[in-house]
Amino acid sequence: MSRQSEMDELEFGTDFQEESNEGSEEDSGPKSEWFVIHSYSGMENKVKKNLEHRAESMGMTDRILQVVVPTETEIEIKDGVRREVERRVFPGYILIEMIMDEDSWYVVRNTPGVTSFVGMGNKPSPLSADEVERIMSRIESDEPRIKVSFTVGERVRIIEGPFAEFTGVVDTIDPDKGRARVMVSFFNRETPVDVDFLQLERET
Repeated sequence: MSRQSEMDELEFGTDFQEESNEGSEEDSGPKSEWFVIHSYSGMENKVKKNLEHRAESMGMTDRILQVVVPTETEIEIKDGVRREVERRVFPGYILIEMIMDEDSWYVVRNTPGVTSFVGMGNKPSPLSADEVERIMSRIESDEPRIKVSFTVGERVRIIEGPFAEFTGVVDTIDPDKGRARVMVSFFNRETPVDVDFLQLERET
């Protein structure tokens, strides 16, 4: 299928031109927006490199501005050991800042590994400013997130601290602080104990 017939089939070009003509009366020039593209899970970084290479080789760096694979640092606690791992926030999705027109759409959509734009029907939908700010603040945060491996109501054993060897039930979890409140039986009374995730293990 030719480039033009493909665009006609998607009915994207006509829609874009109409919007572009309307906006030209109000704006001095096209503005970049953030869009979301879908790729195969696990291929996000490779697709990012493909996009950046195509934008440069096809002279589109003035319209394809940034490609971001959203990731965040997560603290994983396993066997009493705390370690930091990098985790994709939205597996299978990539953010791209671009000035949308027929040419930039064509370059992105036909990049190896890109399966589609996210949007209504065949028309890409840009993210709102609030959505962009929320995502960026999350991935640019210096504070790593803690992976919660316990659930409320689960029976656990406290392995460190003054209540070591006590068993109880997880009552509440605070992922931001990496702590949990455990209800233990102390002198025949249910007593809440605030402990770090590192001080807990599942009761076997």
